[in-house]
Amino acid sequence: MNNRNPRNYTILTDDYELKMSGAYLENNKEKTDAVFDVFFRRVPNYGGYVVMAGLDKIIDYIKNLKFTDEDIEYLKNCGYSDIFLKYLKNFKFTGDIYAIPDGTPVFPNEPLLTVVSPIIESQIIETALLSMINGSTEHATGARRIMEAVPNNVKVMEFGARRADGLEAAIDSSIYALMAGCHGTSNVMAAKMLNMNALGTMAHSFVETFDNEFEAFKAFAKVYPENTILLVDTYDTLRSGIPNAIKTFNWMKTNGINTNHIGIRIDSGDLAYLSKKAREMLDAAGYKNATICLSNGLDDKKIESLVKEGAIFDSLGVGDNISKPNGRMGAVYKEVATINNGIITPKIKVSDDVFKTVNPNFKNLYRAYDKNTGYALADIMCNKNEKINKDNLTIVSLNNYISEKTLNDFELVKLQKPIFLKGKLVYNEPSLKEKREYCEKQMATLYPEVKRINNPHQYYVDGTLEYANFKKDMINKVRKIGA
Repeated sequence: MNNRNPRNYTILTDDYELKMSGAYLENNKEKTDAVFDVFFRRVPNYGGYVVMAGLDKIIDYIKNLKFTDEDIEYLKNCGYSDIFLKYLKNFKFTGDIYAIPDGTPVFPNEPLLTVVSPIIESQIIETALLSMINGSTEHATGARRIMEAVPNNVKVMEFGARRADGLEAAIDSSIYALMAGCHGTSNVMAAKMLNMNALGTMAHSFVETFDNEFEAFKAFAKVYPENTILLVDTYDTLRSGIPNAIKTFNWMKTNGINTNHIGIRIDSGDLAYLSKKAREMLDAAGYKNATICLSNGLDDKKIESLVKEGAIFDSLGVGDNISKPNGRMGAVYKEVATINNGIITPKIKVSDDVFKTVNPNFKNLYRAYDKNTGYALADIMCNKNEKINKDNLTIVSLNNYISEKTLNDFELVKLQKPIFLKGKLVYNEPSLKEKREYCEKQMATLYPEVKRINNPHQYYVDGTLEYANFKKDMINKVRKIGA
């Protein structure tokens, strides 16, 4: 795939990151390593899961980190010290990054990505990392929720570029929609980047431009006989649109034009009712092979309703709820430890709101799978050097210490993979096709109750008993210091 980043984003950081970094430098803290976790606290839009995405963008960003001479001159005019500017001239990422691979279903309060690097490096990259993860996961999750709602034989086309918040978001929404399972995209730039063909039909303006609907359909069929998908709801779907589509298909047949690739799209009205009537009319006219595409602000709940109502469709065009889905990710970036001379010192932010109390320390994150069914049972955190029991494991809720369970007959898989080590890329980025297949397999490991649209079951994100006690002790110590 072509490079995703059109420009150097190093200076895309918040001013306070630079102010803190300058202060670190002038207080001899630049060699202090810090451990930061990226995580989110709640699944957006009352869903049961989030799909990890954006790691590809992060890799490009980290590889290209460099303050240009123009950046340095700008910061000089902003009043930053010569000492700090000299440091920034040689700035690059020299630390480690561990991350959960793109396409993995992920859950609240677990580290999606962990940065271990000199504190200034960790701070400067915060803003961009959060921006990339927040946007990318929203697109991928919106797309996957739609894929979970459609029947297996239905293709979903991503149509959302025009609804996205800007040009980069338009590209992201298309690419992550495909990663999450969509069949194709109407976005020509994204399709070109992926070396695939874009998909599309026509708009109402095309129909309105001709003297009548039949003339519009006929004109389109002449030019695109291999993709004659006609938009039938410009005037009246049942009394005009579908009859004129059938008339066009008859005209094609009469003129020796292949009718193997024909269909209609309905973009308004009662989609369930209209799709059923459309199927009847097309079949009665002898066009059982004509496909039906539905569109118009579709999301997972509307699609579920269409299925329950017996709507008949072969494909869906979905835009808004992939490029700009409801809900906000709200991923955060929190320091969980510092490292000096190889000694790890855990850090914690404590809040009266239990959900805002950070899970401290440099950690390992595992997913436990049932050996008999293959279903994911829980995600489990432990301290980095902790020896975890792989036969009989007690796990504890980190928000409610009296809630615990014991796992038996399970397999543990470490979720985070090393991406950068000592500043060097060590991760082989999968192709989009590989990510798509991986996402499909990973989603299949979730219980249906976790994936359901309404009132999904809350997936377990717990700690080992040792880690839970460690966190509880840290909270008590910090509160004593504060008192």
